[in-house]
Amino acid sequence: MPILHSKYDTPDDKNQHEVLPNKLGITDIKTIHKLEFEGFVKTQYLLLDQLNTNTKFDIGYIKKIHFMALKDIYDFAGQLRIVNMTKGGFLFPTAKFLPTILDKFDQSVLLKLPHAYKQKEELIIDIAKVHAELLFIHPFREANGRVARVLANLMAVKQGFDFLGFYKITQRQFTSYIYAVQSAAEENYEPMRKIISAIF
Repeated sequence: MPILHSKYDTPDDKNQHEVLPNKLGITDIKTIHKLEFEGFVKTQYLLLDQLNTNTKFDIGYIKKIHFMALKDIYDFAGQLRIVNMTKGGFLFPTAKFLPTILDKFDQSVLLKLPHAYKQKEELIIDIAKVHAELLFIHPFREANGRVARVLANLMAVKQGFDFLGFYKITQRQFTSYIYAVQSAAEENYEPMRKIISAIF
């Protein structure tokens, strides 16, 4: 019986290994992680250069982050996932409903973000809401967390603040982080607000 090393259980593809099929034919996990990491670092700084007071963080922008970072590695860069996914027994929204879910997220949350904030706490609340919702929706096959972190950083920098300290979320605290993501299902963003506030 083969040993599976997938980070997620994908009901439609039980044999999906951790190293996803890629343009470069890479099968080594360390090599693919290094390339993905480099792609996101480069993308974050490219988008930082383009950032201005009128930048809109909508669904198109989120897809752009994913595409820029992974376009040289995966064919699915910038595209919504077409498989259903679970993690630790938690089921993310069904793939076929993603376009509708993301349109609602765009209209009810992203497009209502102000270009400027009067108070830091208001910004923290919005970053927490966007971060939790994006991770809960899980729009991509891979790298949802990295896309969400880049977006959170750019939301902070747009308002004159530094990158968030995501490195401060230790393995011990990760359970609380996952709970904060799952709480978005009930539109409860307080757990994520506490985390974002702590690393701001």
